[in-house]
Amino acid sequence: MSLEKILSISGKPGLYKMTKQTRSGFLAASLIDQKKISVSARHNVSLLTEIAIYTLTQEVPLREVFQKIAAKEGSKQTISHKVPKIELEEFFFGIVPDYDEQRVYPSDIKKVVQWYNILIKNGFTDFSEPDQEKDKQEPQAPPSDKKQNPSSTKKTVSKQVQKPPAKATKKVVTQHKKTTTAKKK
Repeated sequence: MSLEKILSISGKPGLYKMTKQTRSGFLAASLIDQKKISVSARHNVSLLTEIAIYTLTQEVPLREVFQKIAAKEGSKQTISHKVPKIELEEFFFGIVPDYDEQRVYPSDIKKVVQWYNILIKNGFTDFSEPDQEKDKQEPQAPPSDKKQNPSSTKKTVSKQVQKPPAKATKKVVTQHKKTTTAKKK
């Protein structure tokens, strides 16, 4: 499995795996208890591949942070996210020594540690970036097949484009109702 379909949903604990696209959003299965939920375009959703950690010089993708933790821990679970703040910061300083302490909060470190442990528990041990390797080997594949493009942001954008014609139709219906009510008087 790859990290392209793993996401975090604001207001919901843990991580989710995108399973199927629906008309109003998509279905996601929790990696903690395997329960499925419906996620609409109104939810604040972040793909793990799009998240980065601030350092003093650049932003480090979360995938690379997970690789460093896996290398340090031997691809096994690490410390609990429930340990005291000082222990979390010491651990994270050992992983990313130049992280920006002003912009990376202890709650962010706690999430990274928790997410890593959830991923390891669910069998995610390879945090390498498979897309770049595929692009170098297969340059001819245009993204015409919808099943091959798991990016939820592109699906959301296409749905937002479809919404304005529906609003225009509603205005026409509203105007039609006004004229029918005027005729009844």
